[in-house]
Amino acid sequence: MHDEAGTLEMTAKVLVVEDDEVLRQLLINVLNDQGYEVEAAETGEEGLRAMEQDVFDVILLDINLPGMDGMEVLRLAPARQPDTQVVMMTAFGTVDTAVEAMKQGAFDYINKPFSTEELLLTISRALEEQDLRREVARLRQKARGVGGGVQIVGKSPGIQRVIDLIARVAPSRATVLVTGETGTGKELVARAIHEASNRANKPFMPINCAAIPENLLESELFGHMKGAFTGAIQNKKGLFEEASGGTVFLDEISTMSMSLQPKLLRVLQEYVIMRVGGRQPIPVNIRLVAATNLDLKKRVAEGNYREDLYYRLNVFPIDVPPLRERAEDIPLLSNYFLQKYSELYTIDAPKLPARTLDRMMSYQWPGNVRELENFIERAVVLHASGGSATIGFELPSDVEEQDGGTNILDEAQRKRWTFEDLEREYIFRVLESVRWKKTEAAEILGIDRRTLYRKLKRYETEGASGPE
Repeated sequence: MHDEAGTLEMTAKVLVVEDDEVLRQLLINVLNDQGYEVEAAETGEEGLRAMEQDVFDVILLDINLPGMDGMEVLRLAPARQPDTQVVMMTAFGTVDTAVEAMKQGAFDYINKPFSTEELLLTISRALEEQDLRREVARLRQKARGVGGGVQIVGKSPGIQRVIDLIARVAPSRATVLVTGETGTGKELVARAIHEASNRANKPFMPINCAAIPENLLESELFGHMKGAFTGAIQNKKGLFEEASGGTVFLDEISTMSMSLQPKLLRVLQEYVIMRVGGRQPIPVNIRLVAATNLDLKKRVAEGNYREDLYYRLNVFPIDVPPLRERAEDIPLLSNYFLQKYSELYTIDAPKLPARTLDRMMSYQWPGNVRELENFIERAVVLHASGGSATIGFELPSDVEEQDGGTNILDEAQRKRWTFEDLEREYIFRVLESVRWKKTEAAEILGIDRRTLYRKLKRYETEGASGPE
């Protein structure tokens, strides 16, 4: 399989669902010999669990399975693998059932016993159909730009991989988990997935799970019925209903309470919701993209997150690298933000002096792309207020002093700061880099929000806004 330019080859992934151990192992061996990546399941239930934890290009599905039969698996598969081609495997006397399966969305069927040539030809045709669908999606995406109107700027291998993963997953309904540090652009990735999908003309509904009190988040997501709680004076649709046909983006998913997690799990299992105070299940047609800057697997191990929900969310992971790991993107990003904010403030775009760019390339950017964008906007504002449209500008002093991670210590020694002074200065600088968004600042600082609030309250009482 190739990307748009035909330069990146990817191994096709095949799921084999077959209860006959001999045939299952034979299929695994044949497909592995052809270079396919293969996962196998013995029952329909095992096959569905595999579909929830990975994304496959082709599914080889036996009709006659113990327990849940192949037709039931076929019916449930699209919610988990909407962009996957399903090939049914049939025994003598089940051709009519196979034809019915094709009416229900299967790509094709093959009769047992089948030859290796027939098997591989059918899989090859399924992959060609898969590639054709993805090519149409890519052409539509190219016509609108990467992720529609969403700009993802960068030439580094890390960000190019992110762009490629967006192109691969966008046409499907697969749940995506976007990971990365604060400020790396996780919501931008989610918007790009939405804009490059066939849901682009439907709502994109973002919500920050950490920004809404726990007792209100359930109502915001699921809606409520009149009288369900004090203040519920009328029926209200939740985010999942309002986003019908579109994409829901749940940021900071790691902060969701243990009591709410099973309700989100049901959405991902059955695509139905229950309003607070309601008794009637409501079907929802949404695609979920979640994001976190924490290690969810670690939270599962600590007992703070449901393992089953983690695997439901982590169907298609996309990790966004921090800016310090893709310094080669800083000139491109800087130029992009210079143009953006120069147009916003209606001035000619200033130039970045080479010395400034060198310092920017070596600076660690703890707030990542968001901190870089804030810095460029501030620099453009300062430049505009200076009245000149021709000169460049230098880094503001706080970034200059932090360059290389040592100058702030030199300043502390020069001004005879105490440890408390140094801590306070660093906290204020981080807050400035994220526009005083305290939740984000606390994450960068590695402390909880309550600790940050206590420190800021103490600084306010002391009448200080930073060391002198």
